[in-house]
Amino acid sequence: MDYKELIAEKIKEHVDLQLEEILELIEIPPKSDMGDYAFPCFKLAKVFRKAPNMISEELKGKINKDGFEKIENLGPYLNFFLDKSAVGKETIEKILSERENYGTANIGEGKKVVVEYSSPNIAKPFHVGHLFTTVIGNSLYKILSSQGYDVERINHLGDWGTQFGKLISAYKRWGNEEALQEEPIKELLRIYVKFHDEAEKDPALNDEGRMYFKKLEDGCKEETALWKRFRDLSLKEFKQIYDILGVEFDSYAGESFYNDKMDAVIEEIDKKGLLVESNGAKVVMLDDYNMPPCIVKKSDGATIYATRDLTAAIYRKKTYDFYKNIYVVGTPQALHFKQVFTTLKLMGNEWADNCKHVGFGLVKFADRKLSTRKGEVIFLDELLNEAVSKTLETINEKNPELENKEEVAKKIGIGAVMFTYLKNNRERDIVFDWKEMLNFDGETGPYVQYTYARGKSILRKLGTASEEVDYSKLNTKEEFELIKNLGGFNDAISNSIDKLEPSIVTRYIIEVAKAFNKFYNSHSIANAKDDETKMARLRMVEATCEVIKNGLGLLGIDVVEKM
Repeated sequence: MDYKELIAEKIKEHVDLQLEEILELIEIPPKSDMGDYAFPCFKLAKVFRKAPNMISEELKGKINKDGFEKIENLGPYLNFFLDKSAVGKETIEKILSERENYGTANIGEGKKVVVEYSSPNIAKPFHVGHLFTTVIGNSLYKILSSQGYDVERINHLGDWGTQFGKLISAYKRWGNEEALQEEPIKELLRIYVKFHDEAEKDPALNDEGRMYFKKLEDGCKEETALWKRFRDLSLKEFKQIYDILGVEFDSYAGESFYNDKMDAVIEEIDKKGLLVESNGAKVVMLDDYNMPPCIVKKSDGATIYATRDLTAAIYRKKTYDFYKNIYVVGTPQALHFKQVFTTLKLMGNEWADNCKHVGFGLVKFADRKLSTRKGEVIFLDELLNEAVSKTLETINEKNPELENKEEVAKKIGIGAVMFTYLKNNRERDIVFDWKEMLNFDGETGPYVQYTYARGKSILRKLGTASEEVDYSKLNTKEEFELIKNLGGFNDAISNSIDKLEPSIVTRYIIEVAKAFNKFYNSHSIANAKDDETKMARLRMVEATCEVIKNGLGLLGIDVVEKM
């Protein structure tokens, strides 16, 4: 039951306000002993021509108390105390009847959403920065899908542009075929770095790189064959990373996919009188929107990111007829996407308003700055392996007899890394800290996974409640706070979709884990005062485990049954 809506309906019977207005006014008090919901009466003072505290007192006497333990007025506030037994019964039985479907809905039924994420550059290493877009996009896919949206997962590979001309030049000059066979990405990175080092001494190398890219754009046989080989080798390595993370895509249509579709889009922009020449380049002027021009073609005739993104958006609308088109790309690209979306709108595409840029911050290390050009990158596969290794060390120290230690370490270690990227607002930078990330205390993935494993351990030892349960036994402050948390799953998912912010779900799971541990540390289950209390608590533990499992699933993180 939506208790907030129930309260709003009861209040509406006695005041001249719209239901939506009342819902917006209802608050959650800062302290639980002040009630579960509160309605401030300030807005009614002019209507009733009375002081707010007098209005709250009058409403208290008029409102039907069915469904509530009590209703009290405290100054200008009308405070509602929920019936603990009724809320406990409804919440826990709903969770355990729906199980893995708890939290799902069909509000997105019939609506197609395109989510573009990960999108690494081929011939470059998959590093820690790429994981940000990958886990955010994967989580958005899972969250949206849970609400019935039909999600198309697109990996818009960075497989086109001048850098590939530079790479072809570098390979022809310094490529080692044996190294390319053994460790393709590392070899391609080596020659890419060497190219930039040499280009600083001889700037003419950059012209050579541009020349090779022009040949690639023109479809020259040798350059195309080399590019395709680099792409295939890169994809093979990327897919190994995706398998470790449990990430999949429906499309790997990268920038090159739109190479033969761009001319038609450029022509359309020109026909609509939007294309002008500026310093030899073809651009769309965006002065009226306080933005620099959107470059469609460079002075040398080559296309750029914007050209391909304009073409991709139009292709996706025609192909998928999307309800939303979401780009999970770093926050520094915010201006680029504003330019692209504004240009699409100027072309007459009203659906451009449904294109959304989901930005995210940077991944930082306390003692270094990452740079692909200088070769200063941290390979993601190495980082994930280190996370698993460090977790295994902890397990060997704390629980050396644990079964399937390697599998458990893998789930906890990789889950810990993913959780770190998802636990705070996505636009915040991440400072990488192993000690914090792998801590089993605090707001971490291991803490939440341990909470789940602790709950499952309790259920293995004490069994589950098989008979009718007396939920009135769950009447302590800690128990009721946990139950209220468990009932908030759908709200967390809904808010996450509204803001395209997976951290809302992550924070929700953390709060559930905290509430469970607070209950667990305050009240005995095995030695409860009577069997009825014990059974009710076991049922609540079972529901908690289900919610944590479902919540972590929306983040793409596995649970472990034992730790």
